[in-house]
Amino acid sequence: MKVARFMDWTYWGRPVPGFGDPEARMLVVGLAPAAHGGNRTGRVFTGDRSGDWLFRALHRAGFANQATSRSRDDGLRLTDAYIAAAVRCAPPANRPTPAEFARCRPYLEAEIALLRNLRVVVVLGQVAMDHFLRAWAHGGHTIPRPRPVFGPARTCDLGGVTLVASYHPSQRNTQTGLLTEAMFDRVFRLAKRSLEDANSPRAAGTPTKRRT
Repeated sequence: MKVARFMDWTYWGRPVPGFGDPEARMLVVGLAPAAHGGNRTGRVFTGDRSGDWLFRALHRAGFANQATSRSRDDGLRLTDAYIAAAVRCAPPANRPTPAEFARCRPYLEAEIALLRNLRVVVVLGQVAMDHFLRAWAHGGHTIPRPRPVFGPARTCDLGGVTLVASYHPSQRNTQTGLLTEAMFDRVFRLAKRSLEDANSPRAAGTPTKRRT
């Protein structure tokens, strides 16, 4: 259902694909499109307050050419970064069901597989992290033991790919101070540092471990 401030918009209202640089070394995984954000605009994290936070941080870190994301044709370009979500349609009450996660997982698996240069994954929230790891495992990758534990700015080696965790930039988290812009910037500094380390001669060509 539309809201008054967007009555003149024709809502996308379909599954929202990932977006970004196909040669990206960094993948950002969110939860699901917002009802009046990605569901309206047709681009992930575009047109809502969570996206405002995310693209400002990506711009400050050098991954985006601009700090705003309003529509699919606003000129935004990502460099070395790709954004996807665990669920591709806006869920009722912003709470995806287990069935929705299961239906959408193959798409996340496919996006992961297509990012052949992947070195860093930033997960936005514990739920996004849990479902990214399920997609990672279903794609034939090894999950470390003990299983990675969620925590802000916590990192984990997935075997040539670094997992970086962050709170989701939801309005609830940002308004309560659970996530600040300084904290969010730290997450992407960690991601950039991991990419720089991956470029070192010692790390070059390190393969991602897969199950045999």
